[in-house]
Amino acid sequence: MTKGLGGGSVSKLVPRVPGVNKRAQYSASTKRALIDVAQDLFTEHGYSAASLDAIVAGAEVTKGALYHHFSGKQALFEAVFQRVEENAAQAIHDSLKGYDDPWEQALAGLRTALEVVREPAYRRVVIQEGPAVLGYTRFREQEERSTFGIVLDIVGAVLRSGGWSMEEEMLHTFARVFFGAMSAAAESVSSAPDPEAEAARVEAAISFILAGMRALADAGEDPPFVTS
Repeated sequence: MTKGLGGGSVSKLVPRVPGVNKRAQYSASTKRALIDVAQDLFTEHGYSAASLDAIVAGAEVTKGALYHHFSGKQALFEAVFQRVEENAAQAIHDSLKGYDDPWEQALAGLRTALEVVREPAYRRVVIQEGPAVLGYTRFREQEERSTFGIVLDIVGAVLRSGGWSMEEEMLHTFARVFFGAMSAAAESVSSAPDPEAEAARVEAAISFILAGMRALADAGEDPPFVTS
């Protein structure tokens, strides 16, 4: 019988879910175990040094089970990348709760994002390994799929709170500029000799930009991109 994490068989570890057959639950548990182990190994050792043999041994499943779910090591890495990005997006989204002021929401989201990029899994899987393993185009597609929507929502809320309206295309451009800035900041923080100090500098710089925007809004001044 195939075994799972913790020394017990995967089938014994699968919780019964009403309406879902046992085989489907077993398959989902196997896939989850592979991603769990792969994430740990990719984070600790990097993509190249984490072998499929080590991954299946850690998950206590067969290579056949791995290839049932993933076409190979890169596909498994992409699943790990997606999970890490989705967890990051969820953390940022959750940090916005409890703030009625869009400007405060933006700062809360910024602080959480800067915390996320210092986490070992995000630093290694997303920032250090992601572009090389996935290729730049695929890397950007995956990154934007998980977090660009949140940036777009935050930017839209901030601009609306300033009483500014604009064409949809301009809103997306504005959000993409901020998204690009955050991506660059994440790489800067991750690679810095002192990530905490660099994160503090990034927060200060972006907070300064937001403060300038808010001052314009409070003064009732319209930027040139605002539509009448």
